[in-house]
Amino acid sequence: MAKKNNKKPARTTPNEVKKQNFELKEIQPLTDNQAKVFDAYDNGKHLLIHGYAGTGKTFISLYLALETILTTDSKYDKIIIVRSIVPSRDMGFLPGTIAEKAKVYEEPYKEICDVLFGRGDGYEILKIKGSVSFTTTSFLRGLTFNNAIVIVDEIQNMQFSEIDTVMTRLGDNSKVIFCGDFRQTDFKRDDEKSGLFKFMEILDRMVGFTKIEFEQQDIVRSGIVKDYIIKKSKLEDEQQG
Repeated sequence: MAKKNNKKPARTTPNEVKKQNFELKEIQPLTDNQAKVFDAYDNGKHLLIHGYAGTGKTFISLYLALETILTTDSKYDKIIIVRSIVPSRDMGFLPGTIAEKAKVYEEPYKEICDVLFGRGDGYEILKIKGSVSFTTTSFLRGLTFNNAIVIVDEIQNMQFSEIDTVMTRLGDNSKVIFCGDFRQTDFKRDDEKSGLFKFMEILDRMVGFTKIEFEQQDIVRSGIVKDYIIKKSKLEDEQQG
């Protein structure tokens, strides 16, 4: 994701010392809806970022979280990334332990850190230092997330019971960002797909959350991805009509 040429003022003060000796690239929002995410985040809101693939939902979520925890005066200690791995097929065919199998699902976050830090070891170093951790919805029972920014990714592949478990893990001084898109679900049954929509209805009744819907015009991954998604959506609309 490229930076805009018309840069906004830096979001951190020039003399602010970064933790861990990491230099985080400055990223600016590329679309109006991305700008809404930045503004809601800065205003202390919990977030649901929903919409099309390639709109930068996970990228800007992780960027904002990293920008926060890497400042010396941050009130948060760590970033916790949560995903469900169950709907993406039985993991039995993957070699290794449960932790080794789950590691496959961390690759997108490593790649984002590679871009943001301009180095290939940033994600692993932050994990070693305890600033970033990755877990799955299979191992949340009994946990409490305190002093953490929690990024819950690919929520379209979570049953409502999984989303509910994540929400009830949030402890003191925690902030949560949910990312997903119902169009990309791996679920086949309607009762499984309905969990995300039920959750969205609940959030509509909560004052602490801001829900931002990313549209086709927000796709920033590449021109061919944007064209493909637009044409695919149009074809699906025609077939349904």
